[in-house]
Amino acid sequence: MLDLVFDLFRNRYTPAPIQGDFTMRLLLILILMAPIAAVALDLTDKQRAEIEARIKPFSEVCVQGQPCGGGSDSAVSSARSGEDVYNAACMACHAAGIAGAPMVGDQVAWADRIGKGMDALYQSGINGVAGTGMIARGGCADCSDDEIRLAVDFMVDSSR
Repeated sequence: MLDLVFDLFRNRYTPAPIQGDFTMRLLLILILMAPIAAVALDLTDKQRAEIEARIKPFSEVCVQGQPCGGGSDSAVSSARSGEDVYNAACMACHAAGIAGAPMVGDQVAWADRIGKGMDALYQSGINGVAGTGMIARGGCADCSDDEIRLAVDFMVDSSR
């Protein structure tokens, strides 16, 4: 393998003592690579922190009974309003009535559903409705139950 690498450096411009001597070629490559290695090892604390932030795992698994980092991120993500959740996920079907979804603002289509009660609507939004195009959470995998309830409230309020 090293011979292949050294063949790349061997040409008519390479000085004669370096062309034939394996040790000299290796020494030359190490001398050329040393400044690059020194730069890579000489990172500031800020650079190291930025690198660690870029390569950290996307999420963590928390086991019951053990301390788990975080908590503040979930509080930030639940700050979405019902309208934000609707615009991000629900609108794809409920704005055009796709797959039988009641269109927001259509009082007739929503009347029977509203008549069943808000708890039934919340459960439909969270768990989906079997046999229809309504899938669990409307396809919004990162939405909390509270966010789904806010989105349902938004759609009902817009359809009364």
